[in-house]
Amino acid sequence: MADKKPVAMEPRADGGDGRRFAPSTARNKDPIRDVFAAHGLTAGQVLEIASGTGEHGAFLTEAFPALHWTYSDIDAASRESQTAWREAAGHDRLSGPLYIDASAVSWGDAEGQAWDVIVSVNMVHISPFAATEGLLRGAGRLLKPGGHLFLYGPYARLGEIAPSNAAFSENLKSRDPSWGVRDLDRDLLPLASGAGLRLETVLEMPANNLSVIFRRL
Repeated sequence: MADKKPVAMEPRADGGDGRRFAPSTARNKDPIRDVFAAHGLTAGQVLEIASGTGEHGAFLTEAFPALHWTYSDIDAASRESQTAWREAAGHDRLSGPLYIDASAVSWGDAEGQAWDVIVSVNMVHISPFAATEGLLRGAGRLLKPGGHLFLYGPYARLGEIAPSNAAFSENLKSRDPSWGVRDLDRDLLPLASGAGLRLETVLEMPANNLSVIFRRL
């Protein structure tokens, strides 16, 4: 959802060459890499929605030489960091960044191809719910049959939520009432089903986060 609110929820370190570094990425990039490896998300064309600093794309394309990764973001400062990560890469498998508002009917240049994987890390709770609706709708529209949508972040399950996630959600809502930790089963699964996506895997991750993988039918 394109607005003027700051999108970074934590200080980002400056690498001195335009690349930015987020503490949360340092904590979760290895566990996410391991999920990609275990579930076969290691080759093909990847579109990342809300790429943030750009670290995940750089890290995962280094780990998996058959991945081709396209960045996107609504935030200009984040796109600048993504550009710097692309330029610093020792390969040509990073592309973008594209400007994509996940809530929009069209995702612009991303509409021109079918994607093997669509990735969104820590966006669902730090955006209006219209962005989540658009994310699932877009994944259903643009993923190849059998392609995957990978989500990472905190979620409630059938109304149950970890105390730390509940406190985090209240903090988010104090910043913007349209933000907050979503319920995977009640909020996302009906949208996914309507978009032609089947829930394939839910994995518990560090700090009460989940990795959620959907497959397009």
